[in-house]
Amino acid sequence: MGIAVTDNPGVVARPPLIYAAALLLVLVCRWFWPMPISAQPVAFWPGLALAAVGIGTAIWGRRTMQAAGTNINPGLPAKAIVSSGPFRFSRNPLYLSLTLIYLGLILAFNTWWGLVALAPLLVIMHRGVVLREERYLEQKFGQSYRQYRSRVRRYL
Repeated sequence: MGIAVTDNPGVVARPPLIYAAALLLVLVCRWFWPMPISAQPVAFWPGLALAAVGIGTAIWGRRTMQAAGTNINPGLPAKAIVSSGPFRFSRNPLYLSLTLIYLGLILAFNTWWGLVALAPLLVIMHRGVVLREERYLEQKFGQSYRQYRSRVRRYL
């Protein structure tokens, strides 16, 4: 019996779920030991503004991928290399938008726990999602992906 080959990058989990799990962990830690960033809730509105920028970027990236006719879910096959919209500036604008949303919520919730969890969250995203997607896209699209990768930064 052979091993089935799947046409996807084999990411560890869907990125929104990874960020949601990290945020849930942060909120649980905050419940037991608040560790506020500031004694005053001065970062609430800037945090919501940062999250709003992240949401806007996510919507832009999602619409760009839909217009290109490719799947947004990394568990499904990629159908095209998207190099327009926010993908002109970053190869991973949707993940950057999730990070902006996460950071905005951390500021709004006023807790250092979010920054404590940020490093492991970014390592999981980089190793468990981004690097796997890059290997997959290079295998699937070859030279056209390598050209895109040489023109556009991974993150910013």
